Amino acid sequence: MYRHLTTQDEIDRAYNPRLGVPDVDGWFAGWARRSEEARRKLGGRLGLPYGPTLAEYVDVFPTTRPNAPVHVFLHGGYWRSFSARDFSFIAEGPVARGVCTVVVNYALCPAVPIGEIVRQCRAALAWTWANIAEFGGDRDRIGVSGHSAGGHLTARMLSTAWQRDYGIPDTLIKAALPISGLFDLEPLRWSWLQPALQLSGDEILAQSPMRHLHSVPVPLAVAVGGAESDEFRRQSAEYAAATGAKLMEIEGRHHFDVLDDLASPYGKLWRTVESLMG
Repeated sequence: MYRHLTTQDEIDRAYNPRLGVPDVDGWFAGWARRSEEARRKLGGRLGLPYGPTLAEYVDVFPTTRPNAPVHVFLHGGYWRSFSARDFSFIAEGPVARGVCTVVVNYALCPAVPIGEIVRQCRAALAWTWANIAEFGGDRDRIGVSGHSAGGHLTARMLSTAWQRDYGIPDTLIKAALPISGLFDLEPLRWSWLQPALQLSGDEILAQSPMRHLHSVPVPLAVAVGGAESDEFRRQSAEYAAATGAKLMEIEGRHHFDVLDDLASPYGKLWRTVESLMG
């Protein structure tokens, strides 16, 4: 069905992180608690619209630093679950380091296809470039990271024709870090996700980052947990090789706790974002 995977069960085991991590619901509940606490501590400007639908909003967490660098985070959930509010905790590390943080919300499958989610994320980045100065951010220092489906979306942002389609610099993104991303969507067509994603052959071709590598040079690293499945690690390794990016396997981290290394101001992934952004 896909490479060496010959049944849906094999594909599901390779691409369903829930199957390899105990108490996944506990992890999700922990994210929600941490995010609520982050909003209480950091405040922030919540629910700022970047598009016409209710799903198209960003939560901005400013810092007291003037002209602060900007970190945009694209959440995961296999394009079909979670919202920006579940990931407010990601802002804690960046804000502690004087980096303005933008957490993007978007509509979910099956209400919209993946291509529309990509369009919405591009619109959110264009909005950030145009408006982040109002929140103390420097639009000329925007870095992007994303986790799981958000890692896919981060990679898709890199192949955007910003000048042609939005009238803003093609060098909008100054650094990028996809984490545990999906760079070839083909196996998901044969997985338990297909009823929600409704992937067609055309959409797989159009939305797989491995088929649309970026042309504008961007400081880029690709991260994945060392305890993730062989397929998640292979996809990250092949995307890193194709783009010339640094590959980071975070030892001992699985698909969910790898985010702790981004949310902490001392985490390996957050330090990598800082290094990429200079």
